[in-house]
Amino acid sequence: QVQLVESGGGLVQAGGSLRLSCVASGIIFSSNAMGWYRQAPGKQRDLVAGISRSGNTNYEDSVKGRFNISRDNAKNTVYLQMNNLKPEDTAVYYCAAGVMISNSGSFIRYWGQGTQVTVSS
Repeated sequence: QVQLVESGGGLVQAGGSLRLSCVASGIIFSSNAMGWYRQAPGKQRDLVAGISRSGNTNYEDSVKGRFNISRDNAKNTVYLQMNNLKPEDTAVYYCAAGVMISNSGSFIRYWGQGTQVTVSS
């Protein structure tokens, strides 16, 4: 049974930081690209950041320089360090695993349940 379990969400003031974690089980973690998507109320789910099997990263433009994605294959875990958070970052953040991480999410095989991030002004 495949599970992606996110943690680390919560309520933070603007300018603050959070680190999201996603622990994967039931998959060969190192063989998957990993990513984080987010969905704000009334909006579609969008890519935030992705990391390939080899460690190459990509970011949505609005989070470049503020967010950092990393992975620890020994711990089957992907992280999203979020700094200088803004109210517009408020959303449910989803962990994803797949062949590749794209804007459309077309190549995602597995999704986590999501963790809420709320940034107050």
